[in-house]
Amino acid sequence: MPQTPMHSPAPWPPSRKGYFAIGAERMSKALNLGNLMRSAHAFGASFTFTVGATYQALEARADTSKGQWHIPHYNWASAAEMALPQGCKLVGVELIEDAIDLPSFRHPLRAAYILGPEHGSLSEELIARCAYVVRIPSSFCVNVAVAGAIVMYDRVKSLARFADRPVREGGPRHPLSGGKSGRGG
Repeated sequence: MPQTPMHSPAPWPPSRKGYFAIGAERMSKALNLGNLMRSAHAFGASFTFTVGATYQALEARADTSKGQWHIPHYNWASAAEMALPQGCKLVGVELIEDAIDLPSFRHPLRAAYILGPEHGSLSEELIARCAYVVRIPSSFCVNVAVAGAIVMYDRVKSLARFADRPVREGGPRHPLSGGKSGRGG
């Protein structure tokens, strides 16, 4: 017998009334930005960005999906120069004590996620600008591109409509009506 969800999650794809962006501060490795841009393109980001990066976005050769041709990328020299759309909430992703655990976080409808650099943490200036700071529950920092993919996956999972997980291992016995049990692979 199919189980009826207790709540009505948002339909797939997540509502276009909202949007999200993802970027990183002081990024120095083109491969990490390329991987982040590819994931952003796959998860439906509206734009990507860097703050204080040490290279140009077009050097991000790891992005085989050519995300920079499909979504805008902004390179801001400093946190003071960063200009987000009105109403967009900046969400820091950092392993700090006061951060909200990502699995418990309700994502803003309009959000820009900012990750720290490969060898360091988000600057105090950027943390001060954040409406929220979230942390991925892990023993230590993961690669910046991996962290970005985890955050974007969590956003999609929390805002999109999927069949409930079964109590036992495996997939759901009955997909949601209309075959919207995910995007397939």
